[in-house]
Amino acid sequence: MSPGSSFRIRLDGGSGAGAADPVSPRPFHQRRRNRHGRGLRGELLPAHLAGSRTRAERFDEWVMESAQRLERLWGEDIQSYQFVVQEIPDGLEELVRRGGSIPLASSAPGKGPKPPVITVYRRPVEWTARGLVPVSELIHDVVVEQLAALKGMDPESIDPTYGRFRPL
Repeated sequence: MSPGSSFRIRLDGGSGAGAADPVSPRPFHQRRRNRHGRGLRGELLPAHLAGSRTRAERFDEWVMESAQRLERLWGEDIQSYQFVVQEIPDGLEELVRRGGSIPLASSAPGKGPKPPVITVYRRPVEWTARGLVPVSELIHDVVVEQLAALKGMDPESIDPTYGRFRPL
Protein backbone atom coordinates (compact mmCIF):
# COMPACT_ATOMS: atom_id res chain seq x y z
CA MET A 1 0.00 0.00 0.00
CA SER A 2 1.11 3.52 -0.66
CA PRO A 3 1.87 5.73 2.32
CA GLY A 4 -1.05 8.12 1.54
CA SER A 5 -3.83 5.51 1.37
CA SER A 6 -6.36 5.22 4.15
CA PHE A 7 -7.49 2.01 5.71
CA ARG A 8 -9.31 0.88 8.83
CA ILE A 9 -8.37 -1.54 11.49
CA ARG A 10 -11.12 -3.17 13.52
CA LEU A 11 -9.88 -3.55 17.08
CA ASP A 12 -12.84 -5.40 18.57
CA GLY A 13 -12.10 -8.65 16.72
CA GLY A 14 -15.50 -8.65 15.00
CA SER A 15 -17.28 -9.97 18.09
CA GLY A 16 -19.38 -6.87 18.57
CA ALA A 17 -17.95 -6.27 22.06
CA GLY A 18 -16.11 -3.07 21.11
CA ALA A 19 -17.39 0.29 20.00
CA ALA A 20 -20.08 0.47 17.34
CA ASP A 21 -19.11 1.06 13.74
CA PRO A 22 -19.23 4.89 13.32
CA VAL A 23 -19.94 4.65 9.60
CA SER A 24 -23.29 2.85 9.55
CA PRO A 25 -24.97 2.41 12.93
CA ARG A 26 -28.33 0.68 12.57
CA PRO A 27 -31.33 1.87 14.54
CA PHE A 28 -32.47 -0.29 17.45
CA HIS A 29 -35.55 -1.69 15.67
CA GLN A 30 -33.41 -2.94 12.73
CA ARG A 31 -30.88 -4.87 14.80
CA ARG A 32 -31.15 -8.63 15.00
CA ARG A 33 -30.50 -8.63 18.72
CA ASN A 34 -31.25 -6.16 21.45
CA ARG A 35 -28.63 -4.99 23.92
CA HIS A 36 -29.18 -7.99 26.21
CA GLY A 37 -28.59 -10.46 23.38
CA ARG A 38 -32.08 -11.99 23.47
CA GLY A 39 -33.02 -11.18 19.90
CA LEU A 40 -36.33 -10.18 18.45
CA ARG A 41 -39.36 -11.88 19.91
CA GLY A 42 -41.91 -13.61 17.74
CA GLU A 43 -45.49 -14.66 18.30
CA LEU A 44 -46.19 -16.79 21.35
CA LEU A 45 -48.78 -18.83 19.47
CA PRO A 46 -49.06 -19.28 15.72
CA ALA A 47 -52.18 -17.76 14.16
CA HIS A 48 -53.68 -21.14 13.24
CA LEU A 49 -53.94 -22.26 16.90
CA ALA A 50 -57.06 -21.52 18.93
CA GLY A 51 -55.22 -19.67 21.70
CA SER A 52 -54.09 -16.91 19.36
CA ARG A 53 -57.63 -15.58 18.78
CA THR A 54 -59.19 -12.98 21.02
CA ARG A 55 -62.39 -13.63 22.97
CA ALA A 56 -64.32 -11.45 20.54
CA GLU A 57 -63.00 -13.42 17.57
CA ARG A 58 -63.91 -16.73 19.23
CA PHE A 59 -67.38 -15.38 20.03
CA ASP A 60 -67.90 -14.33 16.40
CA GLU A 61 -66.80 -17.79 15.30
CA TRP A 62 -69.29 -19.46 17.67
CA VAL A 63 -72.14 -17.35 16.27
CA MET A 64 -71.11 -18.40 12.75
CA GLU A 65 -71.00 -22.06 13.83
CA SER A 66 -74.47 -21.74 15.31
CA ALA A 67 -75.80 -20.26 12.07
CA GLN A 68 -74.15 -23.07 10.10
CA ARG A 69 -75.68 -25.64 12.44
CA LEU A 70 -79.12 -24.16 11.80
CA GLU A 71 -78.43 -24.05 8.07
CA ARG A 72 -77.79 -27.80 8.10
CA LEU A 73 -81.18 -28.29 9.79
CA TRP A 74 -83.25 -25.74 7.84
CA GLY A 75 -81.40 -25.45 4.52
CA GLU A 76 -81.49 -22.31 2.41
CA ASP A 77 -84.22 -20.70 4.54
CA ILE A 78 -81.56 -19.59 7.06
CA GLN A 79 -79.34 -17.98 4.42
CA SER A 80 -81.69 -15.01 4.20
CA TYR A 81 -81.05 -14.14 7.88
CA GLN A 82 -78.30 -11.80 8.99
CA PHE A 83 -76.42 -12.59 12.22
CA VAL A 84 -74.77 -9.68 14.04
CA VAL A 85 -72.60 -9.57 17.17
CA GLN A 86 -72.70 -6.46 19.34
CA GLU A 87 -70.80 -5.86 22.59
CA ILE A 88 -73.76 -4.67 24.69
CA PRO A 89 -77.36 -3.73 23.92
CA ASP A 90 -78.14 -0.13 23.03
CA GLY A 91 -79.69 1.73 25.97
CA LEU A 92 -78.32 -0.71 28.54
CA GLU A 93 -77.85 1.98 31.21
CA GLU A 94 -81.51 3.01 31.02
CA LEU A 95 -82.64 -0.61 31.09
CA VAL A 96 -80.59 -1.33 34.22
CA ARG A 97 -81.78 1.90 35.85
CA ARG A 98 -85.41 0.81 35.37
CA GLY A 99 -84.62 -2.62 36.82
CA GLY A 100 -85.27 -4.60 33.65
CA SER A 101 -83.47 -7.79 32.73
CA ILE A 102 -80.51 -7.58 30.40
CA PRO A 103 -81.25 -9.20 27.02
CA LEU A 104 -78.84 -11.73 25.57
CA ALA A 105 -79.99 -11.09 22.00
CA SER A 106 -82.59 -9.30 19.91
CA SER A 107 -84.21 -9.88 16.56
CA ALA A 108 -85.83 -7.72 13.93
CA PRO A 109 -87.99 -9.04 11.09
CA GLY A 110 -87.05 -8.21 7.55
CA LYS A 111 -88.75 -5.28 5.87
CA GLY A 112 -88.71 -5.08 2.09
CA PRO A 113 -85.19 -5.64 0.80
CA LYS A 114 -83.70 -5.72 4.33
CA PRO A 115 -83.17 -9.27 5.67
CA PRO A 116 -84.27 -10.39 9.14
CA VAL A 117 -81.52 -9.63 11.68
CA ILE A 118 -80.56 -11.59 14.80
CA THR A 119 -78.23 -9.63 17.09
CA VAL A 120 -76.32 -11.48 19.83
CA TYR A 121 -74.85 -9.39 22.69
CA ARG A 122 -71.39 -10.69 23.58
CA ARG A 123 -70.86 -9.35 27.10
CA PRO A 124 -74.25 -10.38 28.55
CA VAL A 125 -73.91 -13.88 27.05
CA GLU A 126 -70.40 -14.33 28.45
CA TRP A 127 -71.54 -13.05 31.84
CA THR A 128 -74.56 -15.36 31.90
CA ALA A 129 -72.48 -18.42 31.01
CA ARG A 130 -69.87 -17.83 33.78
CA GLY A 131 -68.57 -21.39 33.57
CA LEU A 132 -72.02 -22.92 34.22
CA VAL A 133 -72.76 -23.49 30.56
CA PRO A 134 -70.35 -23.71 27.61
CA VAL A 135 -70.47 -20.29 25.93
CA SER A 136 -70.81 -21.84 22.48
CA GLU A 137 -73.92 -23.79 23.53
CA LEU A 138 -75.49 -20.77 25.22
CA ILE A 139 -74.92 -18.79 22.02
CA HIS A 140 -76.64 -21.50 20.02
CA ASP A 141 -79.61 -21.57 22.41
CA VAL A 142 -79.92 -17.78 22.22
CA VAL A 143 -79.80 -17.83 18.41
CA VAL A 144 -82.41 -20.62 18.33
CA GLU A 145 -84.70 -18.62 20.66
CA GLN A 146 -84.46 -15.55 18.43
CA LEU A 147 -85.06 -17.56 15.26
CA ALA A 148 -88.07 -19.25 16.88
CA ALA A 149 -89.47 -15.84 17.85
CA LEU A 150 -89.08 -14.58 14.27
CA LYS A 151 -90.70 -17.70 12.80
CA GLY A 152 -93.43 -17.93 15.46
CA MET A 153 -92.41 -21.46 16.48
CA ASP A 154 -91.17 -23.25 19.59
CA PRO A 155 -87.38 -23.39 20.03
CA GLU A 156 -87.52 -27.22 20.27
CA SER A 157 -89.06 -27.38 16.79
CA ILE A 158 -86.26 -25.20 15.40
CA ASP A 159 -83.50 -27.38 16.91
CA PRO A 160 -84.26 -30.58 18.85
CA THR A 161 -81.05 -30.16 20.90
CA TYR A 162 -82.23 -26.80 22.28
CA GLY A 163 -81.64 -26.37 26.03
CA ARG A 164 -79.70 -29.56 26.67
CA PHE A 165 -76.82 -27.70 28.36
CA ARG A 166 -78.94 -25.39 30.50
CA PRO A 167 -78.62 -25.97 34.25
CA LEU A 168 -81.76 -27.31 35.89
